[in-house]
Amino acid sequence: MKSIFAFETPGEGEVYEATVKRLMMRLGSYKAFLCNAFGLTEVPKAVVWTSSKLATDVFGHVPIPAYTREELIFMCPDQVVWKRIMLEQMDGEDLPDVRVFYESAGEAQLLDILAHELTHHLDQFPDEFEDERTDAIWFEEGMCFYLPRRHLLGDPYFNEVTAAEKSLYDALKHRYGNHSIDDFGAASYKGTLPSIMFDYWRSFLAVCELVERENGSAHAVFRKYNTWHEEGREQPLAEYFGIEL
Repeated sequence: MKSIFAFETPGEGEVYEATVKRLMMRLGSYKAFLCNAFGLTEVPKAVVWTSSKLATDVFGHVPIPAYTREELIFMCPDQVVWKRIMLEQMDGEDLPDVRVFYESAGEAQLLDILAHELTHHLDQFPDEFEDERTDAIWFEEGMCFYLPRRHLLGDPYFNEVTAAEKSLYDALKHRYGNHSIDDFGAASYKGTLPSIMFDYWRSFLAVCELVERENGSAHAVFRKYNTWHEEGREQPLAEYFGIEL
């Protein structure tokens, strides 16, 4: 994959060059893992590194400056921006351990997000990028967090981010958890940042639960997911899996 720097002024992207180089090297090893273990076949042509403003207002109209399209990943490489986003999603809750985690995560947070976007390209997800994905988006989003956190970022990070997102889920479920996880879709992105991120946290936690049930085998979870798809998606996916988050 190529790296493309797309900023408004000449030289603006130079400050991120070393960070991007490190991230792309780590992403390359993760890409090889996905190819070998999960049959990744079609890889994006490039990562477009850009500012948060251009990512959310020009290249796309989304509230979070990282997303993937059929042939490109768009990503803001600014750690300050991501730290602000992560702290804002706490929604004013007093969660010292969560705050410490987000204030110290640094480059690992960027790699987490970047690898998440690459994972969306797995053929294991039957929905195409242009499809109106409405009844299984939580599974894809959750698995796109689970795989790189488990297989790229290491056990300490996996344990810390899981604990942080479980704390956030527990603290905010009374505000944002009054709808089914199966409702995670386009309408979810019209809320506040904490309400948007709430569905990501519980999607990740749900996938963690599913993999644990299968003795740590994400492949076994994918087989059940694809059986649900091939049988016509006759019941809500959360009901099919017995997920109550």
